[in-house]
Amino acid sequence: MLILAIILFGMLVGAGAQLILGRERGGIDWTMAIVAGLVGSFIGGLLVSLLSGDGLALRPSGIIGSLGGALIVTGAWRWMRDRQTPTAKNPNYRSGNPAKRNQAK
Repeated sequence: MLILAIILFGMLVGAGAQLILGRERGGIDWTMAIVAGLVGSFIGGLLVSLLSGDGLALRPSGIIGSLGGALIVTGAWRWMRDRQTPTAKNPNYRSGNPAKRNQAK
């Protein structure tokens, strides 16, 4: 039961991070929400809770750290994805192949 609660909390934090950063294509990517929420909660929530002296108890500092970590993970995920598909986001993308460059003109 605890594992389901952790996954649900991570999913909600990840979805919140996507809403703060802006939704893409009109919806929430639930795979990204779960991964970003869990990783962000582990890194951000644990780090902020331990630095604030709250320990491992559920406190507002850990929840804020979880959201901050999920924001960082979601932003990094989107940045990496956008770098891998330059033609989809940038219509002025030039190929390194001169033959393809001449075809585009």
